[in-house]
Amino acid sequence: MKHTNKENKTTKIIIIFLILIIIVAAVVLAVKVINSKEEKEVLGNEEQIQDEPVEVKKLQIVDETSKSRPYAVMINNNHDAWPQCGIQDAYIVYEIIAEGGITRMMALYKDQDTAKIGSIRSARHYFVDYAQENDAIFVHWGGSPQAYNRLSSIDSIDGIALEGTVFFRDRTLDRDYEHTGFTSMENLKEYAENNGYTRDTQKDLLLNYSVDEINMAELPGAEEATSIEIEYSYYHTTSYEYDEENKVYKRSMSGTPNVDLETGEQYTAKNIIIYEVRNYTINDGENKGRQELDNIGSGSGYLITGGYVVPITWEKSSHSGQTEYRYTNGEEIVVNDGNTFIQICPRNSEITIEAPSSEV
Repeated sequence: MKHTNKENKTTKIIIIFLILIIIVAAVVLAVKVINSKEEKEVLGNEEQIQDEPVEVKKLQIVDETSKSRPYAVMINNNHDAWPQCGIQDAYIVYEIIAEGGITRMMALYKDQDTAKIGSIRSARHYFVDYAQENDAIFVHWGGSPQAYNRLSSIDSIDGIALEGTVFFRDRTLDRDYEHTGFTSMENLKEYAENNGYTRDTQKDLLLNYSVDEINMAELPGAEEATSIEIEYSYYHTTSYEYDEENKVYKRSMSGTPNVDLETGEQYTAKNIIIYEVRNYTINDGENKGRQELDNIGSGSGYLITGGYVVPITWEKSSHSGQTEYRYTNGEEIVVNDGNTFIQICPRNSEITIEAPSSEV
């Protein structure tokens, strides 16, 4: 049979068409394979991302999950006892007037290993209120009769009976012997454990903390506050200057930087709470000028943090009950992640809070 040129041409076209179909099919198949591989890689990456733990911010000042009780240590604040030691490790420090115009401080430590704290001084009964509101083990070196009446009902550790074991003297210091008493967190924890003190706290933290820096300028009544001065008495003044770079307040007392005995560094506060309560001299027949504090009740005060001051209220309904601090709109205050100095000062104290160029 004889093939014509026309038939040969048709056959070639068909063959070429079939080849093109095969090539296109191969390309389509290759594209599908590549896309499938890319999808698997994307899904694999997504699964890997989902499997990776998301980093959650945690507070630095305290471990919110810890149930361990704090220790409340009475800190000597006689000017002849300066400088003090270990106060920067405390998450809360109370400063309150005592006899003779002197103030005393009570520093609270939670889950710390501070090696040297002090110097330690005797207890006053109204400080027991603030130990109780934090469910703290109270640490002191002696105390007034009024304080001992209260201490009999709480867990406490007294340097009078425990000098040379839990408490020690630093005889290298050029100061009166009464201002040389110290302790350590290791010693306190060991004593508390050996004596069967309750380990876990029954109370929540006193203050609400923010992991992120609070925008204080947005709060009602907020004004700038870079310089603070509290005149407790003719004898003692506590003051703060704002360090904008580090967002803390540098602490001074009676015109002298409040520095640490061991490190030489100036103490700082992240948050400051200030309010006034009435105090008066107790007529206990000993004529030592011991004070009473009308701290059960309510009043107004200030929260200072992040370069700003806002008005707040406080309310304490019982000696052991926690003080409630609120903004003027009634909401509980929130403080920045860091230590807090609570300055409870006499009524009619001269409190000066200044902005960079004006007085609040």
